[in-house]
Amino acid sequence: MSAAIDIVRIVVAIMGIGVAAQVLADRLQIPSVLFLIVAGVLVGPEGLSLVDPAVFGDALPAIVGLSVAIIVFEGAFHLHVDRLREAPRETLRLVTVGAFVSLVGTAAVVRFVLGASWDVALLVGALLVATGPTVITPIMNVVPVRERVATTLETEGVVNDVTAAILALVMFEYVLLGSSGLTTLVQKFATRLALGVVVGCLVASVVWYLLNHVELSVENAPQNARLIVLVAALGAYGLAEVAAAETGIAGELGSESGIAAVAAAGFVLGNVSLPYRDQIEQFKGDVTLIVLTFVFVVLASLLTLDDFAALGVRGAVAVVAIAAVVRPALVLLCTIGDRFSVAERLYIAAIGPRGIIPASVATLFALELRPGNPEAATMLVGAVFLVIFATVVIEGGLARHIAQSLNVIPMRAIVVGGGRVGRALAERLEDRGEEVVIVESDERAVERLRRDGFSTHRGDGTQRDVLENAGAGNAKVIAAATADDDVNLLIGQLARNTFGVETVVARVNSPDNVAAFEDLDIEAISSGMSIAWSMDNVIERPGIARWMTELDREGDVQEVEVTTDGVVGETVSELQAELPDDCHLALITRDAENRLPEPKDTIERGDHLTFIGRKDAVRQAREHCSA
Repeated sequence: MSAAIDIVRIVVAIMGIGVAAQVLADRLQIPSVLFLIVAGVLVGPEGLSLVDPAVFGDALPAIVGLSVAIIVFEGAFHLHVDRLREAPRETLRLVTVGAFVSLVGTAAVVRFVLGASWDVALLVGALLVATGPTVITPIMNVVPVRERVATTLETEGVVNDVTAAILALVMFEYVLLGSSGLTTLVQKFATRLALGVVVGCLVASVVWYLLNHVELSVENAPQNARLIVLVAALGAYGLAEVAAAETGIAGELGSESGIAAVAAAGFVLGNVSLPYRDQIEQFKGDVTLIVLTFVFVVLASLLTLDDFAALGVRGAVAVVAIAAVVRPALVLLCTIGDRFSVAERLYIAAIGPRGIIPASVATLFALELRPGNPEAATMLVGAVFLVIFATVVIEGGLARHIAQSLNVIPMRAIVVGGGRVGRALAERLEDRGEEVVIVESDERAVERLRRDGFSTHRGDGTQRDVLENAGAGNAKVIAAATADDDVNLLIGQLARNTFGVETVVARVNSPDNVAAFEDLDIEAISSGMSIAWSMDNVIERPGIARWMTELDREGDVQEVEVTTDGVVGETVSELQAELPDDCHLALITRDAENRLPEPKDTIERGDHLTFIGRKDAVRQAREHCSA
């Protein structure tokens, strides 16, 4: 009975720590993992002795394995194919060439800086291949970098979690448990990965069929759907591990095919049509938070001061070499090309915090090693957790400041209201290369928008925190496009007075309300008048109306502020010669005055130039004039 009471006490303490860590993380805009690790050390045997992992006995590895399965499933579920298209070549390089460079580079640092044997060095290198969604996703949630940057980092984290888990286990058997032959090493890695992917896809297929073709109880349908998906994650993990054992490819510590299985299942289910997707995502997020809290606190409580003291100053040197030399080298190598700017490449290089896979697997390995090789166990745990501590604290804590200093946080356009008007506006803005976020409160509308590839934030746009979380603090445009004038007016007030957004535009459904919007310096677009103007153009100016319709299909008209040094001081004729053939300068706006461009007119910094032409040509002209 006392053991059961101890377990209950420990679990309650861990959950309390998790809540506190999450509150602090939300307040300080820092990943909660940092607080969980620090808290784990403080409440463990080396600190206040409130949490003793020994109470879980031999069940701890299994508990950790299942917890990691849920975490990896969650990360893979949010990897959508449409997002992966943002940077396919670079992502592929990062999870192949980049993983290899990370393994070799990290192993070399551990070998020559820390003086570890090659066996231990290669094992540490394999573990630290992983960055992981548990640390990357929280950072991306609070640092609104460009979608292609966030997608690349998150994809790398999910895929390399799987790679590191399997690679580390195979390496452990190869260099420390006496398995022989490099061919055997490669064969075991490929076999375990393939088995996990096959099992994961099969489980995902069954879940998809159940949710789409089996009628669930109307009252409990959302709850049942959530439970089916949760069981699928755990089932994929368990089935892959059992299959590995039955086919004889599982080692002494398991096969880790389960990690590959949950990653595959999560990715497949995240990219197919599922009913109750919003409820499923919310439920998974809550469950993930619980298991993430448990795993990090328990594993951190296993640490001892001796693990870190044994490394001394050399440990700090090794961390700097891994984070500031190996990581930037592999990222700059893998992101060669024109898809990312130099600043974006540097930001990806600076954000490589390690997470749950290195922590959990290193702890399990250390438990296996300590009886026969305590020095190797101490070196392994000390090196891995020191890198985790340092990268989470520095890179996680400074992620926003690094993004701001490198100027990689794009100015966003926020559209509040995901109906026909808001959706059409978002499509037009995205087509022009803007970073658009749609804020919508209706669950079904959010699901449709996300399924169609829109970046969507669910919530009430009249709430300050909702707009803030959607990126209003860094928005250049906020458009209130709901069907309710009162709602649009309140959104406009928040955008103008609280966030100081440069351009605030609102849909006005009743012409009588236009004056109220204009009094608050909000650009008011009357729905009725817009339709009347369009009809009047067709009646009185049919040629212009047809031209505008054709332009909307193939062409574009855009205005840009001149900020490029090379353009300042040029004449209109010189600038026109540099523009694409299908683009023309139509208007110059200076000091709020519009003028038609003359060939000898000189372009000044801060001028607003209006270009007209084909879409791609206009986009190139904007980029040419705006640094």
